[in-house]
Amino acid sequence: MNIIKKKNYLITGSAGFIGFHLSKRLLSDNSIVVGIDNINDYYDQNLKKDRNKILKKHQNYKFKKIDIRNYKKLESVFKKYKFDCVINLAAQAGVRYSLINPKSYIDNNIVGFFNVIDLSKKYNVKKILYASTSSIYGIQKKFPIKENFDTNNPIQLYAATKKSNEAIAAAYSKLYSINTVGLRFFTVYGPWGRPDMALFKFVKNIINGKRIDVFNKGKHKRDFTFVDDIVDGIIKIVKKRKKILSHNIYNIGSGKNVSLMDYIKCIEKNLNKKAIKNFLPLQKGDVIKTHSNIQLLKKDYGYVPKTNVAQGVKKFINWYLSYYK
Repeated sequence: MNIIKKKNYLITGSAGFIGFHLSKRLLSDNSIVVGIDNINDYYDQNLKKDRNKILKKHQNYKFKKIDIRNYKKLESVFKKYKFDCVINLAAQAGVRYSLINPKSYIDNNIVGFFNVIDLSKKYNVKKILYASTSSIYGIQKKFPIKENFDTNNPIQLYAATKKSNEAIAAAYSKLYSINTVGLRFFTVYGPWGRPDMALFKFVKNIINGKRIDVFNKGKHKRDFTFVDDIVDGIIKIVKKRKKILSHNIYNIGSGKNVSLMDYIKCIEKNLNKKAIKNFLPLQKGDVIKTHSNIQLLKKDYGYVPKTNVAQGVKKFINWYLSYYK
């Protein structure tokens, strides 16, 4: 009788928004997930702790409160477990915060990323997935954006640090025969989302009768991607065996774009309440439009996003009202 060995995954940032949803899905497939998070105070720690509490209910979830910037502590995890795949989602996120605290981006997104990939090499992990970002494209004039478009002109430090991740991963892949996959996320949203993101802020302020800040006078367009679609894409990559060693980059988005004003209308409709809008000019470091071409991920892994904005916003609001009573 063949006993199927459970797969061992390391997920950094497991108490974060995407890390939580991905860990939950892998645990439901009876995989073993070793989750690492430093539960920092970039946003409400209670939200991170509550996500983690849900994950801890699974017997296959092993949590370590570790900062990826600490090479020695991180190595103790690699020594203890043999990983089939490492998924690096831990990072200092946020475009606007990079204007306030740039050092955090260098420490977390460059030093931290190096620690993860170097230890993966040292402990013979053959597959690494990591979070890149659509911000890497800077200001584009042609849409939808393909992976081969120019990424040499980032307009904020956050994007520059993610660009460095892609370069480091490419070098490690060639030097040490590691399969590396970088995913350029396009505006991820959904239940358990981050409080620093527009959807969370809008819903909170509209409920409380406070004004919402609408930048670029509402003329933004975004490729909003529901978190379950992101997780589906990651799972497809993780599960498919690839014999050819490579370093690949993929857009992972909805493949559509929605105007910011239509997004706000959708929120208003679900809350049955009008927003008090505070129209502001374009913010430094912001792009006007994002729209992903997702054909490469579809061709290589069969990625097809299923959730439209109307469904996704409704799911977020249902979660928000339930969580915050």
